[in-house]
Amino acid sequence: MARNTNPVCKICKSQGEKLFLKGERCYTPKCAVDRSRDSSRRSSGPVGAPRRRRRLSDHGIQLKQKQKARHIYGIYERQFRGMFDEAARQSGVTGSNLLKLLERRLDNVIYRAGFATSRPQARQTVNHGHIQVNGRKVDVPSFIVKPGDVISWREKSKSSGLYQTANDNVGRRRQASNWITVDSENLTAAIDAVPNEDDVDTTIDTRMITEYYSRR
Repeated sequence: MARNTNPVCKICKSQGEKLFLKGERCYTPKCAVDRSRDSSRRSSGPVGAPRRRRRLSDHGIQLKQKQKARHIYGIYERQFRGMFDEAARQSGVTGSNLLKLLERRLDNVIYRAGFATSRPQARQTVNHGHIQVNGRKVDVPSFIVKPGDVISWREKSKSSGLYQTANDNVGRRRQASNWITVDSENLTAAIDAVPNEDDVDTTIDTRMITEYYSRR
């Protein structure tokens, strides 16, 4: 399945929660999810009342969680399944392993460090060759970082608009947690450890994703 090309606000509305796919807009009153909730509160009576949704089956709930994870991290279905299979081969809990792999993607680290306002922008930053890991250019968003890695901007990229955006954003919307140390002045990020589930602020139920793939 290809990446969803529909308006990202529709994805959030279908999930019934903010997935923060549109950067700064998600923090403003223009957020479609907030406006939808306000509209529902104002609706009254049988004419204005929102339609009652059908109750999802167990499979439907599992699929919804899998799709939510895909949309949050911006991953194709085939690539997501490959990451799940890799997580299943590792020791420990498969769902926890999957979440750790997703968090350690280079584009996600760029977002967590505050070098981009959204993961799509972070993916663009990596794709355009602006980022280096341990002094070497890496233009693959799915690159998995490991403890000890240092992420920085290429010198020639410091005149780009994306770098200026990162410089303005790093102190405002930084999503970094205990496993990343960010140097806001030099715009570098050091990977201190493998993230734990407690370090992740998403509401993904990885158990449901495991059950979804287990029955296929």
